[in-house]
Amino acid sequence: MAMEYRRLGASGLKVSVVGLGTNAFGSRASEDATREVLAEAMDQGITLIDTADVYSGGRSETLIGQILGSRRHEVLLATKGGLPAGQGPNDRGTGRLHLMAQVDQSLRRLKTDYIDLYQVHTFDAATPLEETLRTLDDLVRSGKVRYVGASNYRAWELMKAQGVAEREKLTRFISVQPSYSLADRVPEAELIPCCLDQGVGLIAYFPLAGGVLTGKYRVGEAPPPGSRAATTPRFGERLQKDRARMDLAAGLTALAQELSVTPSQLALAWLIHQPVVGSAIAGATRAEQVRDNAAAVNVPWTDEVTRRLSELSAPFLVERFSEARL
Repeated sequence: MAMEYRRLGASGLKVSVVGLGTNAFGSRASEDATREVLAEAMDQGITLIDTADVYSGGRSETLIGQILGSRRHEVLLATKGGLPAGQGPNDRGTGRLHLMAQVDQSLRRLKTDYIDLYQVHTFDAATPLEETLRTLDDLVRSGKVRYVGASNYRAWELMKAQGVAEREKLTRFISVQPSYSLADRVPEAELIPCCLDQGVGLIAYFPLAGGVLTGKYRVGEAPPPGSRAATTPRFGERLQKDRARMDLAAGLTALAQELSVTPSQLALAWLIHQPVVGSAIAGATRAEQVRDNAAAVNVPWTDEVTRRLSELSAPFLVERFSEARL
């Protein structure tokens, strides 16, 4: 089956249901590895390439721009701004001065004259939303940005932003990007209902829970060389003590074997079948990881698979607020 594409929220923008996360480019992934990963992603029909101005100190954007070259039109470039990018008092946040400067720097690094999806990296309580949204609206009107989205917003923050945009007749967010996976179902409590109500698409990051859902980590066994748990001992130690997530990974791996797919494919397929999810962006440092992730669209899906994965991931589901509790 070829890659699937769907509209992002209520917008007219269509994205690949499997996207590519690039926070390893320029750090854990060398230039050669980055080149191979990007080429494989495009060969697999992946169009959504997600980065940020702070990834690898800007090196991620720089490599993407250098490597894409004349193929830039084949992908949708999504980047983010708002996190600290320097030591100065205005080198952070979502104020006009910082966002305008960061967009221009991102454009230069990406070697493009427009960004398909520009996302506020996190909510900035110190800056009025009117200022942030007016700045984003100006960027869209200038042609530097095509669509705008939010990242790491809570439901009330997203709802407030959409309300301000409607009141002031400004460009609205078409997407929100939270951590979402079988091992982190928090967005289902409030954020996803908000997205469904507001026509906002969801882009899931950490869809494999930092590698936990790939099946490569097992209780009592040393982590694979080069893995996050091997290169970051503290992460590995915490993971071995987190029996709930290790049990989830073991159950996911067993079910994946029954279906003749990989744990990564099954975890991504679950996300693809969730309401409002436009794309699940999985990072990769090798071309074979990209091929494996892209094949998530081929996972056979049934109500029984949904039921079993719901049971396995139940410990990570936060109870929804409902009228029954009033």
